[in-house]
Amino acid sequence: MRMKKSPSQPSTSALENRTELDSFQNNVISLYGWRKKCLYMLMLVIILLVGINLGLTLWFMKVMQFSAVGMGQLKIVSGGLKLDGKAYILGNLIVSSIRSRVGHPIVFESTRNFTLRARNEKGKSSSWLKLGDDQFECMSSNFKVIDDKGTLLFSANKEEVYVGSETLKVNGEGGTIFRKAVQTPLVRAPPGHDLRLTSPTRQLSIYAPKGLKLESLAGKISAESFDNMTFRSEAGAVKLESSVILMPKLPTAKVNKRPIVTKKRNNIFQLCACGNGKLFLAPPHTVCATDEEHFCNM
Repeated sequence: MRMKKSPSQPSTSALENRTELDSFQNNVISLYGWRKKCLYMLMLVIILLVGINLGLTLWFMKVMQFSAVGMGQLKIVSGGLKLDGKAYILGNLIVSSIRSRVGHPIVFESTRNFTLRARNEKGKSSSWLKLGDDQFECMSSNFKVIDDKGTLLFSANKEEVYVGSETLKVNGEGGTIFRKAVQTPLVRAPPGHDLRLTSPTRQLSIYAPKGLKLESLAGKISAESFDNMTFRSEAGAVKLESSVILMPKLPTAKVNKRPIVTKKRNNIFQLCACGNGKLFLAPPHTVCATDEEHFCNM
């Protein structure tokens, strides 16, 4: 015979759930004493930390002058940044353009050296400019100086050095030293100064494929040499055009025969030449010859 349960009598599972719920409520409601104090202290510490953090953030923004348009003297403008005053770069600065304000110069200052470097598409250094302590260095395959009109004033590369200005002036006391050949259509001195071409220890050679012209409009031309001096023309002649040609140090040959001496022309001599081209003087009214041996030997 089965007995039916009364509807007012709860089941076993319901009793277990009710017991767990009562236990949880007792644990929650029983948060008194030191637990409650610790919870309040923790909440107070968190509130203080949030307040201190907020205060420091506001103070930092005020000191650094943060605003809606930038930070302090650094302003955010259309197309980039604008800096008023000085900037100290402690690391690398990577930009595409640096310009100064209108009407103001731009100054780059470094305690040791200042270097500008350009790289090619492969990332290798193609050229650089270094300004250091008592030195200025530049590395480039082609160096050019152009004026405001676009005229090339100076250019230097591996093959040649080009000077495009009208006049090249060297004001040093030692002049200009060229270790190899110099090609130029004109060499002249500034007004009021002499032009000197000097080779202290070696020879000085001047070559021209079509012609060589030495001209002095208001002074004299002087050529001095410790050893031989040679003027050579391969196909033409060497011309000396002047109203007066002087050769004061030509040697005078001695002849045994007494020349006829006249009172009026005692300072006139004959100009003679040896077979090798050496010039000498002979007394007048005699044979243009000499009795001295080895006189015509150089």
